[in-house]
Amino acid sequence: MTATMQPMNELKTRLKATWMTGDYERFSRYMEAGAREFYQRLELPRGTKLLDVGCGAGQLALIAAREGAQVTGCDIATNWLERARERAAAGGLPATFVEGDAEALPCADGQFDAVVSLIGAMFAPRPERVASEMLRVCRPGGMIAMANWTPNGFIGRMFKVISRHIAPSGMPSPVLWGDPLTVRGRFGKGVASLMTTPRLYRFDYPFGPADVVEFFRENYGPMSRAFAALDMAGQEVLRRELVDLWSEGENAGDDRTVVDSEYLEVIAAVA
Repeated sequence: MTATMQPMNELKTRLKATWMTGDYERFSRYMEAGAREFYQRLELPRGTKLLDVGCGAGQLALIAAREGAQVTGCDIATNWLERARERAAAGGLPATFVEGDAEALPCADGQFDAVVSLIGAMFAPRPERVASEMLRVCRPGGMIAMANWTPNGFIGRMFKVISRHIAPSGMPSPVLWGDPLTVRGRFGKGVASLMTTPRLYRFDYPFGPADVVEFFRENYGPMSRAFAALDMAGQEVLRRELVDLWSEGENAGDDRTVVDSEYLEVIAAVA
């Protein structure tokens, strides 16, 4: 192993452990309505060969399969892939789920009509490789579609709160995928057209802001790992700042928290 590869491999090991922490299936259940809205806007015909990059427990992939797409989902978190397979089997859905790195997709050139990623591929550490791989596995004239948190949206602000308390990851900020100019630069001449549109993703929880923070800590890997990296005093400060942030939401109270977070919808036609 070369000296330059070792730090990257160590980073990827940490990232895999992060995303396998918590209960992402439970976490993503509260995001299914927004996932469905995102998919329906794509207007993909039945029979579309679709790859879901960073599929987690199958949130978007299973929606696509129900709509008649020929779905393959890939992710680095093997525990959530197994759960996605179980959900597909329970629903009688012919979706395939494989372990795969967004920077080295286990797929053939031009294999898919559509390559999509809902808040997934944006977290890989080398974005230029992610863009190159998405272009490689999508056929000419096919669609690449992404939903990526923006720097100044609610979740982008939440990441900023967390970053004040923990050491930097050593990778570019994931929310740069939510900047239109950055996205255009990453896909470059590989796309014939590219459209970016700010959208809102609604988080609607039947419990108050303090319980929302605890829900994220228990179930969302990055949040869980952030808390685990701090001592008790640091955890309390982080918890307080996050509760304050979630308390800004519409209808934030003891029994409900509603927050709209901006994301960038990216729709590209492969050259």
